[in-house]
Amino acid sequence: CSSLAGIMLLEVFLVLGTLLIYFLFSKKKEEMLPFKDGWWGKGQKPVTKEDSSIRPFKVETTEEELSDLFRRLDQARFTEPLENSCFHYGTNSVHLRKVVSYWKNQFNWKKQVEVLNKYPQFKTKIQGIDIHFVHVKPPCLPEGQAAKPLLMVHGWPGSFYEFYKIIPLLTDPASHSLGDEHVFEVICPSIPGYGFSEAPHKKDFNSVSAASVFYELMLRLGFDEFYTQGGDWGWLICTNLAQIAPNHVKGLHLNMVSVSKLGLTHLLSVLLGRYFPGLFGFQDEDVRRMFPFLKKGLYKILSESGYAHIQATKPDTVGCGLNDSPVGLAAYILEKFSSWTDKEFRDLEDGGLERKFSLDDLLTNIMIYWVSGCIVSSMRFYKENLQKGIGTQKHEKLTVRVPTGIASFPNEILHIPQAWAKKKYTNIVSFHFMPRGGHFAAFEEPELLAKDILQFVGKVEKEQLWKKK
Repeated sequence: CSSLAGIMLLEVFLVLGTLLIYFLFSKKKEEMLPFKDGWWGKGQKPVTKEDSSIRPFKVETTEEELSDLFRRLDQARFTEPLENSCFHYGTNSVHLRKVVSYWKNQFNWKKQVEVLNKYPQFKTKIQGIDIHFVHVKPPCLPEGQAAKPLLMVHGWPGSFYEFYKIIPLLTDPASHSLGDEHVFEVICPSIPGYGFSEAPHKKDFNSVSAASVFYELMLRLGFDEFYTQGGDWGWLICTNLAQIAPNHVKGLHLNMVSVSKLGLTHLLSVLLGRYFPGLFGFQDEDVRRMFPFLKKGLYKILSESGYAHIQATKPDTVGCGLNDSPVGLAAYILEKFSSWTDKEFRDLEDGGLERKFSLDDLLTNIMIYWVSGCIVSSMRFYKENLQKGIGTQKHEKLTVRVPTGIASFPNEILHIPQAWAKKKYTNIVSFHFMPRGGHFAAFEEPELLAKDILQFVGKVEKEQLWKKK
């Protein structure tokens, strides 16, 4: 009887041991996201090796392209807005007429092309498609110091141009009173299907695909270890890159985060966090930004997410119209630069657009979409990422253990408190409530963002945190 009990006890220990080993090893295995080696070019993947050369690139447009643009602007058909509607119904056509008038009569695209070409740009073929990127090295380096490679990724409806004001603050911080302890070599690629990166020719090119392409790009440029930074889609692409190559990404800096895997604690914090903030790890600023949750959370998301539903279901339908009409394209994009910069701007007839941006900068971003004809392919990225449902993708179920810094801007579309973010990003070393600014942080508040990136990298470097992942 005692020997039978001993055998049973041994079996129990064997089962528990097996489960423990399985749990430990499967968890370790699950922590990394598989690299996605796709082929996004036309037709079948060739048997010959892909050309991995890096070619210089410059933005160029022809007189024919500009003549076609001006013809379309001249023939624009406007609809009168409702009285006193301001930007509550979207872009106000009274102001849109003024923008189009400026576009035709004062905006100097050729001058802006020179601005775009002031930083070195390149193209290289990865997984069958041409990838465009800006690559800026420091003008000078303190003796004995190496530049730190930093990959910066934009989102929609932005472009690589969003980073043009922050690049000099990072590549030459000393000249901008930001010290010289950390100097960066900045790489800003265009997401495939955006700007001057070739659009994928096949379905299913999602954020993991983009992260895999950019990982390959950084390795091709000779960077075995590097930092990443992003907002909007750049948040997700950089997050996925940190999941694919945690031993190569030294630090991940984000100016937007989102959490798709919500549990009972999150639900309770939405219901009770306003009254018991300490219980859920909320700070006073979290409470101010989040509550009342119906107004500042749910209703805000519903009022700002219609575009995402369209683009996640039938992007080509709307895209065809936007690709055919520069005025329609401008109306669609400008509305986002108004409402995502400050929701109170909807109370203004001009959408507050020139309070934070110049018309030259806004139109330069729009022109990148127009001359490249990329609006449809840029919108498809929503369908590729969202068509299978939120919370269903493998990357959504995995945590991120790379050292993470979060700059939380007050006018971001949805506020995510650190208490929520740390469930996904398990190694947050820096979380700051920024004093001002919205969704397009690098474009709107380059100095604030640069300072936050610099202090974050300073923490990671000082404590060599990437070695403790």
